[in-house]
Amino acid sequence: MAEARIIDGKAFAANILQDIAAAVTALPDKPGLAVVLVGDDPASQVYVRNKAKTTVEAGMRSFEHRLPADTPQLDLLALIAGLNEDRAVHGILVQLPLPAHLDAAAVIAAINPDKDVDGLHVINAGRLAAGLPGLVPCTPLGCLLLLKNELGDLSGLNAVVVGRSNLVGKPIAQLLLAENCTVTIAHSRTKSLPEICRGADILIAAVGRPEMVRGEWIKPGATVIDVGINRVPAEAGKTKLVGDVAFAEALGVAGRITPVPGGVGPMTIACLLRNTLTAANRVFEGGGAEK
Repeated sequence: MAEARIIDGKAFAANILQDIAAAVTALPDKPGLAVVLVGDDPASQVYVRNKAKTTVEAGMRSFEHRLPADTPQLDLLALIAGLNEDRAVHGILVQLPLPAHLDAAAVIAAINPDKDVDGLHVINAGRLAAGLPGLVPCTPLGCLLLLKNELGDLSGLNAVVVGRSNLVGKPIAQLLLAENCTVTIAHSRTKSLPEICRGADILIAAVGRPEMVRGEWIKPGATVIDVGINRVPAEAGKTKLVGDVAFAEALGVAGRITPVPGGVGPMTIACLLRNTLTAANRVFEGGGAEK
C-alpha cells in the first residue's frame, strides 16, 4: 500500500486567511480581536504572539491584554466586562490554561456569547448541540474544514473521536453528526479501543497522549486527523513535538493524515479569525453583540 497523503494544514490555513483578509476589506470597519493572557507561561506567550501577528496580517485590529500571574479573579472579570462593552472589540479570547487560583469556567461564562470566538461559552455549546448557528470552537472547526476539503461529502462515513473534552472531542462529534456521519466518541477508558478505531473511516485523535494511537489501530485507507500536540524528549537533551498518533506507523496504513506540527495547529488560528469575522459581520449587519 502506498504511503498516506499528508494533509497540509499550513497551506490550507493560508488560503483561508487570504479569503478572510479579502472579506475584511469590504467591511465598513476593521474587526477587532482582544486576547487576554494571564501569567507568563512560555507556550501561551508564543500562541498569543502568533495570534496577534496573524490578526494584523488579516487586516484586523489586535488588542492584547497581558496580566500578571497573581491577577485576582475580580480584576480579570472586570476586564472582560469592559471588553464586552467595547464596540471596537468583536471577539474576545482568554488564553487557557489560566493560573490555578482563577476559575476558568466563571471566566468563560463572563464573556458575551456573541464575542466568544473560542466557542466555549455554554450558550454556544448549546447552540452547537441543538444544530443552531453559533460560534464553534476553533480546533474542531478546523478539523471539519480539513475533512471536507479532502473528502467532500462526509455523509454515511463512520467517524471515531478519541477524546471527550469540551474543547475538541465533544464539539467535533457534534459537527460530524451534522455532516451525517455515524459518530462514536471513545476515550482512554474505552474497552477494545483499538478495535473501535479500526472501524473508522475518519479517525480523530484528541486525547493528549503522545503517540497513543498505533498504526495497527487504523483502518487501511482511513483519514486520520491528529489534534494532539505533545512535547517529548529527543536526542541530545532536546525536545520535539509529536501528536497523539504514531505518525511513522500510520503513514503506511492511513489514506490521509495530518502531521504534527503543520496539520491542525495552523487551522486553529485561521478559524479563530474566521469566527472573529463572523462575529463582526453580525454586528455590521445589525445583529450580535452591539444590539
